Amino acid sequence: MLLPVLLSILAVSLPARAEWYGDARPLMGTEVSVRLWHDDPAQGALLVEQVYAEVERINQLMSTYIEDSQISMINRYAADEPVAVRDELFQLIRRSLDISVLTLGAFDITYDSVGQHYDFRNRLRPDATTVAEARQLIDYRRVLLDQAAGTIRFDRPGVRINLGGIAKGYVVERGVELLRAAGVANAIVTAGGDSRLLGDRRGQPWMVGIRDPRNEDQVAISVPLENEAISTSGDYERYFEDEGVRYHHILSPSTGEPASGVRSATVFGPDAVITDALSTSVFVMGVDQGLRLIATLPDYESIVIDDDGQIYYSDGLQRPE
Repeated sequence: MLLPVLLSILAVSLPARAEWYGDARPLMGTEVSVRLWHDDPAQGALLVEQVYAEVERINQLMSTYIEDSQISMINRYAADEPVAVRDELFQLIRRSLDISVLTLGAFDITYDSVGQHYDFRNRLRPDATTVAEARQLIDYRRVLLDQAAGTIRFDRPGVRINLGGIAKGYVVERGVELLRAAGVANAIVTAGGDSRLLGDRRGQPWMVGIRDPRNEDQVAISVPLENEAISTSGDYERYFEDEGVRYHHILSPSTGEPASGVRSATVFGPDAVITDALSTSVFVMGVDQGLRLIATLPDYESIVIDDDGQIYYSDGLQRPE
């Protein structure tokens, strides 16, 4: 009986084998993936599920495709009366408006006043008259916040907001916050073009690839990162072509038309909420203005690929040899 007892003692005393746990699932109109290092299989799997539960909670709050989401309620009623919302959503909208000020309106959540008229799945776009009329509604200053009351209203009918340029960054940032609080030291949470890295890849940096905007199977450049956020906005995410023109989902607030001159804009920094919004902003602003903006933000860097496939780097990045 001695041998079985010794084996039982050894089985109890040996630590569980640490390894990577994760999954990738279709959520928020894109793929959301979670990968984390943990020494307990049950706890690792549980944490993965908790991150996905958080993603779905945020989606239920902020998706314009869900009829009873709070953002849908804002779009439905805020032109008639102030709409009370959860503080979490209120603060993210406030941050969005702050970024609009920072980017001189290049980032503007009221873009959906025109964006709602595009149907990329069915290759439909609004006519010039619709764009011209709805364009007058794109102005972040039409969104009025009452901090004390926790309410949001619009200053005229027809205004719509959409957090598509910032919500995925918020999702991956929240996912990493949850994992950090649970004691995880190494992880990556990705939603579409937005990733948040926690720590490194077990002694090595994470190698994050920026895809070739015209070849989904090719990487234009790989970047080594640790404990940082990275967001890419590209004209290949949702688009269709008509008579040689690419109509994509990143609209210029000044025209109501898809922004031109850039194929993709990538931003790195400590906060995925900011990198998500800034990647959209740099895309809209273009190479020169976009990189000048990044130069004013010491914690953030950018890589931009223009319409000719030329790659540009912000001043703080070392160009590959």
